[in-house]
Amino acid sequence: MNKFTGHLTTVLRHRHMVMRHCMKAGLLRRGLLHDLSKFSPTEFIPGILYFQGNRSPNEKEREISGYSKAWMHHKGRNRHHFEYWTDYSPVTRQLEPVRMPDIFIYEMFCDRVAASKIYNGDSYTDDMPLQYFLHAKQKRIIEKHTSDKLEFLLRLLAEKGEEAAFRYIRYDLRKRRR
Repeated sequence: MNKFTGHLTTVLRHRHMVMRHCMKAGLLRRGLLHDLSKFSPTEFIPGILYFQGNRSPNEKEREISGYSKAWMHHKGRNRHHFEYWTDYSPVTRQLEPVRMPDIFIYEMFCDRVAASKIYNGDSYTDDMPLQYFLHAKQKRIIEKHTSDKLEFLLRLLAEKGEEAAFRYIRYDLRKRRR
């Protein structure tokens, strides 16, 4: 498989899996809009150039260039990434993480589960997204509520399975709409 076909296939498989997860969670609109920026030239071309099949092309781009232009473009346009949610604090006058709205935390959960499934293939287990999250937890610049809520969902997935996690999200969304 060439790099173009490999990258396109990976992006499409990931997007479709996130869409399915978002539908199970009651987030139809978020699923339909998920990661459309990956088809922009700024993200798609480096995705082809740095495609490896077993990890994000952004990692390879960082190794070669010292940064990932594709990732900076992506995180700046997709609110389901906690990195999007930073701003200058009027108190500290420094760049700080801010609380994500829950709907984007839920989409981020669907995204992380789908990415784990795509990159781990048949060896995927429901504790893999949690282990990936915990691996870099201390280094991550993320607002506390956002981190705690995502970790709660990932633990729910690891301990009780996908259906329990999606059921919780649907319940919370219905509760908020009342």
